Amino acid sequence: MVEKMGKLRRTHMCGELRSSNIGEEVVLMGWVQKKRNLGSLIFADLRDTMGIAQIVFDDTISEDLFKKAEKVKGEYVIAIKGKVRERESINPSIPTGEIEIIADELKILNESETPPIYIKDNDDVADNMRLKYRYLDLRKPSIQNNLKVRHRTSKIIREFLDENNFVEIETPMLTKPTPEGARDYLVPSRINAGKFYALPQSPQLMKQLLMVAGMDRYYQIVKCFRDEDLRANRQPEFTQVDIEMSFVDIEDIIEINEKLLYKIFKEIKGVEIELPIKRMTYNEAMERFGSDKPDLRFGFELKDITDIVANSDFKVFSGTIKNNGEVRGINIKGHESNFSRKDISKLESYIKDFGAKGLAWIKITEEGISSPIAKFLKEEELEKIIERMDGNKGDLLLFVADKSKVVFDSLGNLRVEVARRLDIIEKDDLKLVWITEFPLFEYDEEKERYVAKHHPFTHPMEEDIHLLETRPQDVRAKAYDIVINGDEMGGGSIRISDSKLQERMFKALGLQEEEVKDKFGFLLEAFKYGTPPHGGIAYGFDRLVMLLTDTNNIRDVIAFPKTQSATCLLTGAPTYIDSEQLKEVHMKLDLEK
Repeated sequence: MVEKMGKLRRTHMCGELRSSNIGEEVVLMGWVQKKRNLGSLIFADLRDTMGIAQIVFDDTISEDLFKKAEKVKGEYVIAIKGKVRERESINPSIPTGEIEIIADELKILNESETPPIYIKDNDDVADNMRLKYRYLDLRKPSIQNNLKVRHRTSKIIREFLDENNFVEIETPMLTKPTPEGARDYLVPSRINAGKFYALPQSPQLMKQLLMVAGMDRYYQIVKCFRDEDLRANRQPEFTQVDIEMSFVDIEDIIEINEKLLYKIFKEIKGVEIELPIKRMTYNEAMERFGSDKPDLRFGFELKDITDIVANSDFKVFSGTIKNNGEVRGINIKGHESNFSRKDISKLESYIKDFGAKGLAWIKITEEGISSPIAKFLKEEELEKIIERMDGNKGDLLLFVADKSKVVFDSLGNLRVEVARRLDIIEKDDLKLVWITEFPLFEYDEEKERYVAKHHPFTHPMEEDIHLLETRPQDVRAKAYDIVINGDEMGGGSIRISDSKLQERMFKALGLQEEEVKDKFGFLLEAFKYGTPPHGGIAYGFDRLVMLLTDTNNIRDVIAFPKTQSATCLLTGAPTYIDSEQLKEVHMKLDLEK
């Protein structure tokens, strides 16, 4: 039996009522969370996006009403009218726990089959079921709260930027494919046979053109797309807070963004972050933490022992160094007793995912040194290692010997993994840091050439420009990332505004003149007509909301996310299209392998 609302209209949300409403007649509408039939009384928890209210159906008030209430099941959509009264047994776990509504009218607005997943938090349902029935998963209070925090955060960002004279401008979703980034999502053109659009990986070129156009301060909360293999907490479509400013340098951008971050954390989390935010160069971050997004909530910093063991009898160390490798380690202070040999073997297996061939270790116990490598080290070498590592009784020293990149990747991730396993990371701790002076280039072994560390429009530091052609590996960028608790929340740079310098940059990247003209000719042409110094930053909005809502799953802060294989279990996307649609865009499929 499904009824119409008729003239009945909601007066309150379920989660709004308090003891101050006692005696009022109210109309509530929502979903039945659960029902308890005690014979002459039926209690139902009615849920909407604001919370839960307890509804009471009493057979002494109306027998017909009571019989209708008996038909109600979980997730039925109902409307009730009744009077608020004091609850006999108070429920302190919910805001409405002091009151209940004694119903005198009930309308069943829609019925529900038994849902395939429970509509409650912490139900431990598999992710694939949550995503397949996402419209049910979204009924959970925790997920709805995440989306409300997302809304509030975007509202705060818009208000702040509006107060600081930024203009929100939309840029195209159908744009031109460009090299030097992740793989583009391509869109065939029906009107222009054989030609393709690309969905934007970011509005990078368009926002630079807006600076050329004299817009001065631009922002956009925008969808971006990357067709790449998805790791944990990555999505093929993601939301970016995109900000660009004219007539600025690094200090100007950092200053206004610190104020923005301060406002976000104060209004959403009630936390006042300390300004100015700590800064660290890229080189310092790599040397100390093995990562350009260091988690500063705990120690376990890297130490270089290459010079100590360069000539040791332990060939794993000395041989690696002779082949232009290095040896570094971390000290798991005070926790040697937490790691058996079996535990250390598990850590060794973990770092092999980052290219490491093995993990050497030294335990400093009450009885002395315990280590399978100690017999290969002279007493003097062992003493120097322990001194360099600040080793004391109760410490576990872990070492990796390999090429620099492997050592940093392995130990940088290992220190975080060990901290997680020891459960020593304070959940409510908040550590922010700006990472500055990134390398402008990094060498790509597969392409056998240098590629841009960030993107090819990043301005080199003035004092390093003369090295572009001769020592590109030593050129530093006017780039900066904001890192919070080991996650890169945003990154940006001062952009190249001089067409001649931009051409030098393309040449250093090995891009041919024809390719540059084809891909970026419109940008270089624009630079000829008076380009202001400009720069900006882009925040990963989904990651920021993850941090603000204390979740470790990016899907929890996106209404309709994709799986790790970039599929939508709800709609079945991506899917095959029929031959007629293919014909319209002048395409044929060749799926043979």
